[in-house]
Formats: sequence, C-alpha cells, structure tokens
Amino acid sequence: MGAALTGCLASARYLYAARLNRRQGFDHCMRRIILLFVDLMLVALSAVAAGLVRDNLEFIPGHFLAALPYDALSVAVAAPILLFFGLNRSVWRFSGLRDYVNIMSAAVLITSAALSASFLINRQEGVARALPLLHVMIMIASMVGLRVLSRVWHSRRRAARPLDQVLQGQQRDGVLIVGLTALAELYIRATSELGERAPRIEGLLGRATHHTGRLIQQYRVLGTPEDIGAILAQLEVHGVRIDRIVIASRVDQLSTGARAALLDIGRQTAIKVDFLPEIFVGWRAGSHGGLEALAPVAPIRAAEDGLAGDAVPSRQVDTHEVDQFARRPYWHLKRAFDAVFALVLIVLLLPLMVLTAVLVALDVGLPVVFWQQRPGLGGRPFRLYKFRTMSAKYDAMGRCVLDEKRTSGYGWFLRRTRLDELPQLFNILMGDMSFVGPRPLLAADQSEQFAARLLVRPGLTGWAQVKGGRSVGADDKAALDIWYICKASLWLDLAIIASTVPMVVFGERSNGRAIGQARFDLLKLGVWRASGSLVPGE
Repeated sequence: MGAALTGCLASARYLYAARLNRRQGFDHCMRRIILLFVDLMLVALSAVAAGLVRDNLEFIPGHFLAALPYDALSVAVAAPILLFFGLNRSVWRFSGLRDYVNIMSAAVLITSAALSASFLINRQEGVARALPLLHVMIMIASMVGLRVLSRVWHSRRRAARPLDQVLQGQQRDGVLIVGLTALAELYIRATSELGERAPRIEGLLGRATHHTGRLIQQYRVLGTPEDIGAILAQLEVHGVRIDRIVIASRVDQLSTGARAALLDIGRQTAIKVDFLPEIFVGWRAGSHGGLEALAPVAPIRAAEDGLAGDAVPSRQVDTHEVDQFARRPYWHLKRAFDAVFALVLIVLLLPLMVLTAVLVALDVGLPVVFWQQRPGLGGRPFRLYKFRTMSAKYDAMGRCVLDEKRTSGYGWFLRRTRLDELPQLFNILMGDMSFVGPRPLLAADQSEQFAARLLVRPGLTGWAQVKGGRSVGADDKAALDIWYICKASLWLDLAIIASTVPMVVFGERSNGRAIGQARFDLLKLGVWRASGSLVPGE
C-alpha cells in the first residue's frame, strides 16, 4: 500500500513537472513571437516614416501607393533576417553593443534584399533613390532606441542612490570561478540574488579547452585553470581586477598543472581562494588536499583596493557636499540630450566607423574593438569601448611585445585624432557615459580619496581634459572634475565640447589658472578640505 502511494505521488509530481515545463516552453515561444512581431512592426513603420521624411512630412497618396510593394517586401524579407541574427532571443533590458551591431547589419540586409526583390518584380518602380537610405537610418534608430529605452526604464526602476556605495568603497570583489559544476551554477544563482552587494563574477575556467568562449548563465568561460596566469594578465589589460578565486570542483578533479597554477596564484598574489565544496558541504580532500594549502596563505603584495585599516587615505573631498550638486535636475535633462545626440551621431558617423573598423582590421587584425572595465556612475563597472590601436601584447612565441612596437602609424593617427573613441558613442547611448563629465579611470587609479567623481556619469571629454591634460597630477585632475560637477550647466558643457576641438588639433595643454580657480571655488563651497599644498595658487 505504501509503495503504491509513493508511486502515485511520484507520478503526480512527474505529470505536474511535465505540465509546468510545457507551459514555460509555450510562454517562452510566445515571448519570442511577440518580440519578432514588434521588430517587424518597426520595419514597416520605418518604411512609411522614410516616405514621409522624403516628402517633407507631407502625405502624398500616390507616392505611398507606389512605394507600397517595397514596404511589403521589406517586411517579408525582414522576418528570416531578424531570426537569423537572433534579435527576438535577446533580452532588451540587457541589450548591448553586440545587439546594436546586429541590428545595423540586419537593417542593411533587409533594405538590400527588399531592393533586389523590388527590382526583380517591378524594376523598383516608385522607389525613390533616397528612400532606402532613409529607411535604414530610421529602422536602426527605432529598433536601437526602443531597446535603450527598455534598458533605461528597468535600470531606473532598480537603481538605488549610489552615494552609500561610493562612500564605502564602491568596488565589489571580482570573482573568477574554477569548474563547470552544479556548485558553480549554484554560486552564480546565489550571487544574483544579492544585488549590488554581491561579488562581481568576471568569468569561469573549465577543464577542457573546447569550453572556452561558451556561456554559463551569461558568464563567459575564459579558458582552463592551467592558463590562469595568462588569463589574469589579459583581464588586467582590460582593466578587470580579480580579488577572489572560487574553486567549484573537487581537488581530485583538477589536473596537476591546474593545482600548481592555482597554488602559485595563491602564494604570489593577494588574490583569495575559496573552496566551495568545503564551504557548502564540509567536504575535504584529506590531509593532502592540494588546494587546501591555499586557504591560509598570507598575501605578499598589498591589497590594491586600499580600503582596510591604515591604507585608507585621508579624505580631502567632502562627498556629501558634492552629492547635492550631483542631484540637480540638470543631470536628468543632460541624460536626455546625451541619448538623442548619441543616436544621431551614430547614424551619421556609421560610414566613418565602418571604414575605421575595416582599416583597423587590416592594420592590427581582429577584433577591431578593444574594451576595458572602468568604474562608472556610483562605482558600478562598465565596459568602455575603443577601436584597437595596438597589436597583440604577446607574439606567436608567447613573448611580451613592448608597447612602442605594438602601436602602428595608423594606430597613432587614431589616438591623435581621438577617432579610436568613436565606439564610446554606444556607451553614451546605453547610459554608461555622457558626452561631458569626468573621464573614467581604471579601478586601480580611482582612489577613495576622490570618490566624488563617481557621483555622475563619466564623460567622453571633460573639464580636466581641456584645462588639465595628461601632464597634471591626480589631485589637479580631481579638482577640475569635482569643480565641473558643482558648476555643470548646458553652457559649460557646450564650452567644453567647443574647447575639445582645438585640444584635439593642437594637443593638450595645462591651464594653471583654471586649476587654481577650481581649488579656490571648491574651498569656498566647503567641498575641498585644504591640507598640505592644496590651496589656491600653489
């Protein structure tokens, strides 16, 4: 009787789980269909809008009917092209640069295919020459714009004021997970529930090389534990700091090379090593557990964050005082201007960006875009994008190449003209950056002493760039950046943008008068705490 009852309960659980899986699969399929339908509607509406723009916003029935076959063909060819690029599978609130590049590629293919089909059917009768170009531009603007709005809306719903994080040393621990196991998945899911206080997972390491590049819950597999030294060096190039390594597999499942590499990291660096099987279930590998010896290892080099004990520098900037200037309504208006002008510039400069990308590919190879992780608004890390101007850090023999030999003449030209920073328009569009603001620093260079710089979005250019340049010290740059936060206005932003042009043409020059004025004004406002030589005119 008991066995029968147990069997009935098991069957009921199985049927319920199967029904739940079918329901979830149906809901997932419906969401994909709805997203595809929305994109198809945007393709159709952008074709109509292109006709209206061509006719100076005047509705002419004859022109509309003549272009109707092209409009219908655009929608017809759009469905398979959008499915090919997987645009209906992406989550809009997590959209990024890769999604926007896919949208641009899909838009070009849609108009090209529609024009080809229209030529075969009616020799493109009724299709004005400007119509396809306008169609592409409006299609990209609408599809990218809707995704950006979704991202901004969700981020504003979830965003808490970051001031407390800025004051407490906003950088979370960067974590590298070793092992593609159920424990690794459990750790990832657990950290996702902790929100802003959770460690920041930077990637995973698997046992096999064929796992490299794959995704585990949106986190990339970077390589194998045997190559952890090279992986950490590569992450450092991108501005990613690893503070903790989490071992999510048993010691006896790791190779001898992996154990040796992890042991070296634990002994020679300040990176902490956690052993998940021991933490979660108390499993130990015995007295010769290999990696258990990493736990008590005392770090040799000083911690990079400098947030503990006597390492905390004395504050010279009152962050609470600066925060009242960072809360002004102008910053919301500024964000709206940034989004609109970034989208316009992306559409207008798209041919230049494509040409630059092709030349970069011919010069230094693929990929054409380089990224570095920088602390942004509230200290939250984001990826800053640039066109590559340097070849690989290591040659084919694995030897380190000097920076002087890595930069080509074309790379120098891109840096000198600031064309390598064109991809940062996408950072501005996504809300990670602004056109004007403090330039984002590497996490290691962003001291707690001047955390007030992180109360606003970092900028493509800023007051410290046009008045300070690269020759001034960190204190002077911080004074100029914080002065800008206190004095920001539309006219000041326009003046900075106008001053950026001669700075690019003639080079950066330090303005001692502007630096002294910034310090003097900050002292009057009670923002800058005078100490040592931090007084005006010195």
